Amino acid sequence: MPSVYQLKSAFSDILRPITQRLAAAGVTANQVTIAALAGSVALAAALYFGSLLLNLSPLTWLSVPIWMFIRMALNNIDGMLAREHDMSTPKGAILNEMGDVVSDSALFLAFAALPGINIPLLVILTLLAVMSEMIGVVAVQIGASRRYDGPSGKSDRALFFGLLGFLYALGVNPGMWSSAVLLLIIVLLAVTIINRAKSALREVNSNTPSEAD
Repeated sequence: MPSVYQLKSAFSDILRPITQRLAAAGVTANQVTIAALAGSVALAAALYFGSLLLNLSPLTWLSVPIWMFIRMALNNIDGMLAREHDMSTPKGAILNEMGDVVSDSALFLAFAALPGINIPLLVILTLLAVMSEMIGVVAVQIGASRRYDGPSGKSDRALFFGLLGFLYALGVNPGMWSSAVLLLIIVLLAVTIINRAKSALREVNSNTPSEAD
């Protein structure tokens, strides 16, 4: 199944000139990672508590697709700064992985404030999203590469929640349709977890010398 992640290379090419200017200005990969994390948590908190306590206009949820796009750009930029400008560090790797998980969880759970959203499905989706990223990282621990197999990667989930925020801002409330889509993503996440685990094990086995070697 196609994944938005497959467009990452083309998106990186577009962002490369900006990345080069940031590197020349002394901006580090970790600073970009922290900015993406702080922005995600701040927006999630503002939308969740603002919707419950301040009865914010639905139009404020237009900030979700806008921020999802910005965050996707920041994630690409911090990766390019690390890889292409010699800023890769163990601390940065930990910060990047943890930052993505915390950011995703905060942004997804902020949707619990919307009327009509299926909160149990939302929580299950969030937990499976964390598990899918954990499997991707565990692959490195067993000797494989970091796994990004789909069909439901970070970019795909960001696209859905960005669209959900956009539709709510236009007056389309969550309901049976959103529950059906949440359930679909849960299934796709389960497939993603299995795919990442199988791909990691396959990679390790293919790199393991046979006893005859």
